Order: sequence, then structure tokens, then C-alpha cells
Amino acid sequence: MSTQVTYLFDPLCGWCYGAAPAIQQLAQDASVSLALAPTGMFSGGGRTMDAAFADYAWSNDQRIAKLTGQRFTEAYRANVLGKLGSRFDSTTSTLALCAVALTEPARELEALKVLQEARYVQGLDTADAEVVAQLLRTQGLAAAAERLLNPDADLHEAHAARVSAAQRLMRQHRAQGVPALVVHSAAGDRLLQGNALYGSVENLRAALAQA
Repeated sequence: MSTQVTYLFDPLCGWCYGAAPAIQQLAQDASVSLALAPTGMFSGGGRTMDAAFADYAWSNDQRIAKLTGQRFTEAYRANVLGKLGSRFDSTTSTLALCAVALTEPARELEALKVLQEARYVQGLDTADAEVVAQLLRTQGLAAAAERLLNPDADLHEAHAARVSAAQRLMRQHRAQGVPALVVHSAAGDRLLQGNALYGSVENLRAALAQA
């Protein structure tokens, strides 16, 4: 029987991008059933990029790169962090993932990887619906792209339900932030904080087995 694991994350979270290699390996493990749970942590709120936040983010990103080996390029620094006044809002990316979940659910993690690399490697603005829709089309996810650009009530309801469920899990387990994993078992649920995702895969599997 597979281990049921829920991944709490936000598409604009640099630490979640740092955890992406571990998440990808979990998804390929036949003994693990992984469900994605976007938390909406960086959705809404009206935050815009300013020089102080850009400097903070780049400093933080360098820590993530050193710890995980993930790339944060100069294109990202110039075109995303350097785009002062732009929105820092994960709503569009989270809606896009929900659209993928509704149309081709087996490809949602793939879509998350594409969105993360578009931002941190290619330096694209993934708060822009047209940009995200084009990324989805390039991956052959045209139906999801169309739903993102023309969102209907079903998409909004599914998005709200997913974010609400993820936030409820965070409150229930007193998660301090993302990324985090909730491991489900007959004995009950257990939270694994994000630091479990930055070590070896063997240690991560051992932590899952203890849950």
C-alpha cells in the first residue's frame, strides 16, 4: 500500500522551488501517492515589487541555491526582481495549476515545475495570465490555458476549495510556512517541515517511514 502524502506549497515560494528536486523524486516513487495542495500563501494582498523586497528576495534565493543547487539566474534577477512595481501574487499560477488539475491531473506537478523554472531560470513574469497561458500551451496543455484565460465558476470554486483545504491542513498541523508535507497514515497525520526536503532522498524516505 502506498504512503499518502500531501505537499503544501506556493508557486512563488523560492524555498518550494528549492524543494522541487525532492518532490519530483517523491512523485516518481511507486510507494508514494503525492497530492498537491497550493496554500495561497502569496495570493492576493496587493504586494508589489520594490527595491527592498527585491534585495531581500535575491539574498534569500542565494541561500536556497547554495543549499539545494537550484538555479536563480540573472534573467530572473533583472526581469522579475528588477521589475519594480510589478505584482508579487501567486493567484494566476495557482489558478493555472488548478486548471491543469481539472483537465489533465496527472500533469500538475509537471506544470508546477514549468512555472517555477519559467520564473527563476527564464525570468518570466508568472503573475501574468498571458505569460502563464503561453507556457501551458507550449507544454501541450491548451485546455488548461483556455480555462485560465476564460475562468468559469467551476475553476474558481475548485481553486477556492483547494486553497481552503490546504490552509486548513496548515492550521491543523501548525505549519509555520511552506514547503511542508503532511503524511497520512492509519495512525493519523504527521507534518514534515520543509527542512526534510533539503537533505538526502534516503533521509526523506526514512522520515516518511517514521510518520
